[in-house]
Amino acid sequence: MTGSSRVALVFFAAMSVVAAAQQSAGPPAFKFERPIVTNGEGPRRLPIDVPLLAGGRPFNVVDRGRRSGTNELFFTADNGLGDLRLYEGNGREVPYLLMSNPLSEPAWRFTTILPVAPVETEKVKTSGFEADLGEAQAVDRLRIVGLVAPFMKRVRLEGSGDREHWTLLVGEGTLFDLPAEQLRQLDLDFSAGSYRYFRVTWDDTRSGRVTGTPVVSARVVAAAAPFPPLTAALTFDRRTSEPGVSRFRLKLPGGHLPIVALDLDVGGTHLLRSVVVTESRLSGYEAIPYALGQAAVRRVTRDDVTASSLRVWIAPPASAELELSVIDGSNPPLDLRGVNAVFAQLPWIYFEAPGGNVTVRYGNATLAAPAYDLEAAREKIAIDAVANAVWGDPRARTTEQNGIMPAPPLPTTGAPLDPAAFMFVRSIPPGDAGLVAVPLDAAALAHSAAASMRFADVRVIDGDGRQVPYLVERGSEQLTLDLTLERLSTLPKGLAARRPVPSVYRVRWPYERLPAPRLVLTTPARVFRRSVSVGRQREPNRDARDPWVEQIAAAAWVHAEQDTPAEALTLQLPTMPNEKEILVIVDEGDNAPLPIATAQLLLPAYRLRLFREQGSALRLAYGRADLEPPRYDLALLSTQVLSSPATDVTAAAEPGGAEPLGHELISPRLFWILLTATVVVLLILIARLLRREEYAESAK
Repeated sequence: MTGSSRVALVFFAAMSVVAAAQQSAGPPAFKFERPIVTNGEGPRRLPIDVPLLAGGRPFNVVDRGRRSGTNELFFTADNGLGDLRLYEGNGREVPYLLMSNPLSEPAWRFTTILPVAPVETEKVKTSGFEADLGEAQAVDRLRIVGLVAPFMKRVRLEGSGDREHWTLLVGEGTLFDLPAEQLRQLDLDFSAGSYRYFRVTWDDTRSGRVTGTPVVSARVVAAAAPFPPLTAALTFDRRTSEPGVSRFRLKLPGGHLPIVALDLDVGGTHLLRSVVVTESRLSGYEAIPYALGQAAVRRVTRDDVTASSLRVWIAPPASAELELSVIDGSNPPLDLRGVNAVFAQLPWIYFEAPGGNVTVRYGNATLAAPAYDLEAAREKIAIDAVANAVWGDPRARTTEQNGIMPAPPLPTTGAPLDPAAFMFVRSIPPGDAGLVAVPLDAAALAHSAAASMRFADVRVIDGDGRQVPYLVERGSEQLTLDLTLERLSTLPKGLAARRPVPSVYRVRWPYERLPAPRLVLTTPARVFRRSVSVGRQREPNRDARDPWVEQIAAAAWVHAEQDTPAEALTLQLPTMPNEKEILVIVDEGDNAPLPIATAQLLLPAYRLRLFREQGSALRLAYGRADLEPPRYDLALLSTQVLSSPATDVTAAAEPGGAEPLGHELISPRLFWILLTATVVVLLILIARLLRREEYAESAK
């Protein structure tokens, strides 16, 4: 067992003892509390909402398969909120139960089809049918199958108990079955009610009539049918990305939430894009993107009727941030307008309200789930018939309210280290205490040991010269740098003899040692075929008598569709330690020069996650050759660090601008050691020379 592991075990053992002592000494401590508006005495139910999920003990998500007759997945949230407690105003605990929604499959009843004559006028064309259940039943969904695909139709649905008085159930719905586009919607949902007859009216004004014999069934409402799943709108922002890809960062209300899908709100009439959802998970020394789910989102619009599938099913995330990557291809960037998180089916909180106030408290990972005598009444509780209670606003509890000392601090400081020993020191703006993320820009990647050496020389140092522990997080997005291409009128030596004459562009390299760079070129041309290569100039050596150009990357760039823009060309380049410029060479053949619109450099994106104390003046330091990769105890809390939302904080610009090309990283300490050793050697040599001269003179 390593020293850091022993420290962690001692730390957590001490915390367990403290927690046990606190529980035995008095009421448990909680992070949050919320009042409940009970509206009187008696049985009450409360829905589990987002603030409670974000602050309480996480649920486990169970896959229950697909719903009967549909492709819709069904998940339930189980074994969560073990730290939930209800209290009366006098501090007495109120028993409660988590009542799950029923898992039984819904019952469907088939109908008898009654024909209805079509209507055709100058302005209106309709057709349809009526369906008879045989008797009035409480239903909430109608399913229509048996029609010949493909079709996509607007539809109106009415319900009646006597076939004389009709109630509008769906004013303007859409049903479709498009096998080629993999889109299908054959159900019409409406508010539950007792109906025997249904009237379906197709809008044929802009499309032909549907064909086939409809088979219609209605879903019977069970005594305690599952309630609609909880949803929550997420905030998001667009991230920088390479051409042909849209990337977004999604902010969740908290970590370890029982989210099972994302519903996207996207602009445009037609859509077919591949979507991948990822989160950061620790792997080795760094957090890397981990795929939670992927899907093809689709939309088809015909005659003002739209069919779409914009849901992405995902594994429940542990993090409070997700990355959404969309492959745009040759299309414009995705017009993402909104994202809704869809939660697994959640249980109700059932309790018997006393006459006074009731307060809910939660947020204590050390508590075991309670066991109340109320459990004996579970089988007799009809949760759908229980009156609702209403949540109040959540508020954080203080250490004074909990009657305990503040929790031991997280490992936010480490061993001391002199910032003067680093070649580059950049200030990090002070701010509120909490988790922050410091992106590493191109200068930091170029002038530090970077990922190839596990960021061995990268440190965050506070005002007292102590290290601040961090986790390295690699994002799915890309760090981008715009480049300028300079077309050469005279070919460099080594290319002058090439025929046909290529187009050659000089690109000034922004920094040395950029890790894993990718060069991206775009063109406004539509029909072309070119061979494109990247090279660097070399001076004569023992293998070549004349200057020459070394090829470091090459690819064919082809586009043959006049109506669509050409995709960008991406070339993977090696890490180049001593280059001031590169050459982009385009073999034009017998064609006119291919216009190059933009050139961009893509780099892997990294950021440091760390805890910042209130008002702390931090510094980002790098540029030393005598350090090993840091080892921080904070890695033991990686789950907590990655599951919490972080505030992005940008370090100040690198002092003095870019490092002079060809400069090597040598720490000041190593420099003075080498200089001292050199002086000592010179003094020894001088002393020996003086002795030789004295010996020669004495010999005369």
